[in-house]
Amino acid sequence: MGEAPRYRRILLKLSGEALLGSQPFGIEPVMVARIADEIVDVCALGVEVAVVIGGGNIIRGVSAADQGIERITGDSMGMLATVINALALQDAMEKRKVYTRVMTAFEVRAVAEPFIRRRAIRHLEKKRAVIFAGGTGNPFFTTDSAAALRANEIKADAILKATRVDGIYTADPMTDPAAKLLPRVSYQEVLEKRLAVMDAASIALCRDNRMPIRVFNLLVPGNIRRVVLGEPVGSVVEAALPPA
Repeated sequence: MGEAPRYRRILLKLSGEALLGSQPFGIEPVMVARIADEIVDVCALGVEVAVVIGGGNIIRGVSAADQGIERITGDSMGMLATVINALALQDAMEKRKVYTRVMTAFEVRAVAEPFIRRRAIRHLEKKRAVIFAGGTGNPFFTTDSAAALRANEIKADAILKATRVDGIYTADPMTDPAAKLLPRVSYQEVLEKRLAVMDAASIALCRDNRMPIRVFNLLVPGNIRRVVLGEPVGSVVEAALPPA
């Protein structure tokens, strides 16, 4: 008897840095291949998979602004970087026989479809993986905002946020050895305690629509599948439980 996934439709949020691997810049094919293998494994469970990917491995709008580039121009460059990453991931997934569509928040018709909500849902229903690139299509918004927006638009069951740590901590575990892992937190706690999960606008959008967020370590092979199967991996952000 096969394993039953907990979620029917997910949105996986990947940072651009996830594609770095051991490199300081750009895309490491081995890392893209590993991520593609894990996504394909989840698709094989019958789960409908959408992905939002960042572009920080190539350029960030904020970093570009620090170097003297106008912020709006820098953000546009960052959004274009997400398209590059999406195409790399699409190529790896289609080599593994999973039909994949890249949809962008602004038009680049030569390489991707423009985002149309009903069309994206139809792709998912046909068991095609969908990669959302271009952020929200607007400057000043993060790809976390894009993930929250797209997850709610396609009526995903949860956002799976892949990180480099095991979940949500009371402090940065990379710098504070006393930081404690929080298996479960409410949206309000994330906002009030300023926990490093997603930006405030993203958390507020998820809170208003009761969209759960699962935060887990992408560097542990097989973790995407474990989260999809409902195993107690990482942390979850959801509505506060009523008092006993």
